[in-house]
Amino acid sequence: MKQSNGNTIYTAALYLRLSKDDGFTDRDSGSIDTQREMLTRFCRENNIIVYDYYIDDGFSGTNFERPSFKRMIEDIENKNVNCVITKDQSRLGRNHLESGFYMEVYFPEHNVRYIAVTDNVDTLNSSTLDIAPFRNLLNDMYAQDVSKKIKSAFVTRQKQGKFIGTKAPYGYMKDPNDKNHLIIDERYAPIVRVIFQMSADGYGVRRIRNYLIEQKIPRPAYIAMETASGYGQYISDDESIYQWTDGSIRDILRNPVYAGHIRGQKRPKISHKSNKRKSVSSAGTFVVKNMHEPIIEPEKWEIVQRLIDSRRRERKREKFDNIFCGLLRCADCGYSINLSSAHRKNRENVIDMLGYQCSYYRNHGKKKCTQHWVEARDLYDSVLEDIRKQADKALSDDEKMIAEIISKLDTGAAENIKRTEKELRMAKTRLAELDRLYAVLYEDKVSGNISERNFKQLSTAYETEQIELERMICEYEQSLHTAKEHNENADVFVNMIKDYSGITELTSAVLNTLIDKIVIHESEIVDGEKVQNIEIFYKFVGNI
Repeated sequence: MKQSNGNTIYTAALYLRLSKDDGFTDRDSGSIDTQREMLTRFCRENNIIVYDYYIDDGFSGTNFERPSFKRMIEDIENKNVNCVITKDQSRLGRNHLESGFYMEVYFPEHNVRYIAVTDNVDTLNSSTLDIAPFRNLLNDMYAQDVSKKIKSAFVTRQKQGKFIGTKAPYGYMKDPNDKNHLIIDERYAPIVRVIFQMSADGYGVRRIRNYLIEQKIPRPAYIAMETASGYGQYISDDESIYQWTDGSIRDILRNPVYAGHIRGQKRPKISHKSNKRKSVSSAGTFVVKNMHEPIIEPEKWEIVQRLIDSRRRERKREKFDNIFCGLLRCADCGYSINLSSAHRKNRENVIDMLGYQCSYYRNHGKKKCTQHWVEARDLYDSVLEDIRKQADKALSDDEKMIAEIISKLDTGAAENIKRTEKELRMAKTRLAELDRLYAVLYEDKVSGNISERNFKQLSTAYETEQIELERMICEYEQSLHTAKEHNENADVFVNMIKDYSGITELTSAVLNTLIDKIVIHESEIVDGEKVQNIEIFYKFVGNI
């Protein structure tokens, strides 16, 4: 601060800001030029020396982590300036708490005069400050309102299936003709396919990560540097280019974008004043399906999700791979059947020391359920044998097997379809006839050939029959649709099971590809022998 003839000479920092929400380009926008001209003219007319221009073009006013603002504060601390001038209070900031702190605490403590030109605020004149706190609050409310509208617009676009991220997911790129649409990037899509295939083959996240590192595959953060800023901080040297993390692999495996879908509301911002984001439960997200070409077939993506959900760490002591995890259900209480020790020692294979029992029984005892114990070896052999049997049947006579499956899915399927099709034709014919009869009836009423009483009686009867026929037609069409689905599902299953003829080993991938669930019944004694029923419910066709 300088003194001249008893008057303070003000050396000013001219602070100019434009929010990114207002739109901006690589160079200073038009609004910045307007602010610069206005503030320069104000200083000239009021004999204020311009020390420097501090320009934050494209920065939100809801927080004060802005590079030029920080530089201005440094110059205040170094006593290079004793005056701060902005076009209005909102240019200083839109967070009423922090704006109020600078205007009412920080600037006075550092003997800094603050001027907001168009708001007629000048800290030398206390009367101009009376309404300043309210104006800061209004500026904050405006920012909050804009934030809500932007969030709403983003959610609307996401629900339309549009991609709104700043960078495309690994393996995709933004369509040059439509930035909200994704197209496959064949440079990196093969890596995504490898990751999903390894997961489907039973590899865990860590083994996949180690493989990618060994193969020197560039990590997503390095690829993102091509199209988005801010990722360079993760690449410190050449070696870090290939340092995949467990989290990045999990993100890829869990992201439905690779099945062709768009997921919305994954991590919304905490508030308009913070850039931190919060995780939300699955209930807080939504998925819009089939919006772009998938890298991974949707069916395979679903299988991988099930594998991840059911996969458990191997027992450190026993090194046992619990491939049935998540597939077993109790026939009586419906709870899961979980792995349990049989308390046997000195067996050659760990599988012979283990079994499965009802989790509800384990937690609550025999008052709630029975244990439904099944030996791990017996379960493994039974399921393997049944898969082989179904595969052999499909190879020997696939058409016969399809017919048998359809018959089990819908008893008397062929006869039912023929009968339903016949009844559907009859119902549609009668409905058309009723429409014609009603038209004739109405003409007779208009011409006076039928009384009002008889018209109402007949029209009510026709309408009642029409309603019933429409209901029947709907049921017939639904029944035929179900029968068609049964045919298609049987065909898909038979063609799928053929690939497993001669299988010698079960894996998590095999089980989750073929089987929906396995229901374990309590064992019984029949004719002096222990008998236990195990029901296998296959994908598409259920228990066959």
